[in-house]
Amino acid sequence: MRIGVDSGGTFTDLIAWDGSRLRSLKVRSTPDDPARAIRSGLSHFAAKEVVHGSTVATNALLQRNGAQTAFVTTRGFEDLLELARQNRADLYDWSPPERTGLVQADKKFGISERILHDGTVLDPLSDTEITALVERVGTVDSVAVCLLHSYANPAHEQRVGRTLRDAGYSVSLSSEILPEFREYERAATTVVNAYVSPLMRGYIQSLKTSLPRANLRVFQSNGGSISADEASNQAARTVLSGPAGGIVGAAEVARLLGIEKFISFDMGGTSTDVALFDGELPYTTEGEAGGLPLRVPMLDIQSIGAGGGSIAYFDTGAALRVGPRSAGAVPGPICYGTGSELTVTDANLLLGRIVSGSFLEGTIQLDADRTHEFASRIATQAGVGVEELAHAVIRAANAKMERAIRSVSVERGHNPRDYAMICFGGAGPLHACELAESLEIPRVVVPAHAGVLSAMGMLVADCVRDFSRSVLNEDPAGAFADLEDSAREDMRQQGFDDPVLVRTLDMRYEGQSYEIRVPADGAEAFDDYHEQRYGYSHAGRKTQAVTARVQAIGKTNESDRPDLATVSDQPRFASIHVPNGWSRRETAGSNTILERVT
Repeated sequence: MRIGVDSGGTFTDLIAWDGSRLRSLKVRSTPDDPARAIRSGLSHFAAKEVVHGSTVATNALLQRNGAQTAFVTTRGFEDLLELARQNRADLYDWSPPERTGLVQADKKFGISERILHDGTVLDPLSDTEITALVERVGTVDSVAVCLLHSYANPAHEQRVGRTLRDAGYSVSLSSEILPEFREYERAATTVVNAYVSPLMRGYIQSLKTSLPRANLRVFQSNGGSISADEASNQAARTVLSGPAGGIVGAAEVARLLGIEKFISFDMGGTSTDVALFDGELPYTTEGEAGGLPLRVPMLDIQSIGAGGGSIAYFDTGAALRVGPRSAGAVPGPICYGTGSELTVTDANLLLGRIVSGSFLEGTIQLDADRTHEFASRIATQAGVGVEELAHAVIRAANAKMERAIRSVSVERGHNPRDYAMICFGGAGPLHACELAESLEIPRVVVPAHAGVLSAMGMLVADCVRDFSRSVLNEDPAGAFADLEDSAREDMRQQGFDDPVLVRTLDMRYEGQSYEIRVPADGAEAFDDYHEQRYGYSHAGRKTQAVTARVQAIGKTNESDRPDLATVSDQPRFASIHVPNGWSRRETAGSNTILERVT
């Protein structure tokens, strides 16, 4: 039996495929120890393989409770992380919040060495320098090493890394994590990896110990899984693993129904994740996590703090706000019997959109009387009725989510009317039709396994690994050959002897600062790609290949992939709200289609 596990902020979702049928389960998450909820859920199944979307790296970054980390760089660049790019998040804010780094000031070390942009050694690295570095690093758990231009020549980094590892440190080398130019982004990504990897390693080891007979794989932000050992060393690649599972699952449902273009709308208990699928999974290398750039390949997903557990409150100007603070799994919404702050889930219950006895298929009994009592106090203070308050909470939440959908569609030149919406997550189908109506989206799909679709995506996904190398001012052919050799060897170690290899190039016009990704055989058509992305091009202007990329895909055996076309009698774990003006019908695999009546 193969099992997909998505560990969320409010619920932990599990879905299992035994070769003939699917079984799903939701359990309350345990924020103090996420593995406890997973072990509880897995006790209901006999697992052969577990594909797990982990929040360990995400939570470590958001809560700033990762490993004590040192940063090693070329002497003179110790302040690289603080200097960053000098960008201002808010142009008109004269008092921006102070940046909270991951490395303490006294744990940043420079060493005497210098490699030039073409890989030439200008200042050699001495053994004496390395020995002195080990003594200076002292008592830390992890070390991030990012020497100048190591993407062009990793020799110095490799020597430093070997010595530090021999001394017992967990070490992340930028030439292994992100062998690409742009010092700040490479350093920041390497530091993130060093900061979260020790926690991920301990978490995975604990989980493997409790699953002695199951193969454990970990889902990545790029929409594919990797081995548990690989995830332990490259934890930065798992920061958005849960949301990535959702869009992969949505793409599988779209394929089944013949939908070529869709907007995914994943509303869980803590957050909402949206993405635009225009014939292929949307990738980016310009992600961010915990206020730091994360330049590993990942699915392009917009996440906001609005979910079923998002707390409604009045700000200092008496305006109603929803989120980003969430009631989470503990204490949860008021209706769970333990919370004391009004949430979006409470508002849906007050409006009759959720039937108390059927919530999560009856696994949690909602307390409607308690919710009404708490809501009455808040409504009285605001001078409105309970129902009016509940409607206002829903409108406020919808407004945030609508802005997120616009950011991945309208603001990028895509018309939402040309797309279907695939909604999922425990709360997604409660809000999807209203959002679709505001955006003039004609059709909404509620998958049969809407409540656990992110976990489903982890089951249907392939093993995916990304390899890259900067190729500024050189022919990328040699880089592609080297990357493909590395990719084949890596995939063999993960059990895939014949991976699919996909070549792409990051390209730009000479003089530009940023690139767009194009197929390696589409370099001649760069003008067309630029026109499509930005609305204009510079025909005849010289172009430049910047980064060569190879994506290696190890295909999941068809026998291990769930058959979503079969009629499902499993619980959706998601309530559906169908407002006036919408029709409803069932389709293949028990998916629900909602369409605007014109």
